[in-house]
Amino acid sequence: MESHVKVLGILHIVLSSMVLVGALVVLLVFGGLAGIVGMSDQSNNAAAAAPILGGIGVIIFIAMLIFGLPGLIGGIGLLRLAPWSRILMIVISAIDLLNIPVGLAIGIYGLWVLTKPETQALLDRRRYQTTGAGF
Repeated sequence: MESHVKVLGILHIVLSSMVLVGALVVLLVFGGLAGIVGMSDQSNNAAAAAPILGGIGVIIFIAMLIFGLPGLIGGIGLLRLAPWSRILMIVISAIDLLNIPVGLAIGIYGLWVLTKPETQALLDRRRYQTTGAGF
């Protein structure tokens, strides 16, 4: 089961990295458009459009950041077999079910892996090994 957990962690890191790269691309494109519109024409329409384009780019960037970072953090946690990553990744896998087709496949696989008793035992064993305590 440890190999399934690590594969799931890698899949979430890759998917989240793609979302974060897409967020940077959106920010650069909208920022570039705002700059081009602002420099091209000095009319009132251009002066109003440039901040709006920049603002839309920032809002989309922040939204993509909010959706991408937890998956990246949880994927790294799964690779390290961190006990806290199981619950986080169950929630993220459930949200991934809405992202058809790739997220749906990863979400189903994630829910299958993370709800197994063997996975919980694996991550709990890791907790006891790192803390040295029984609780």
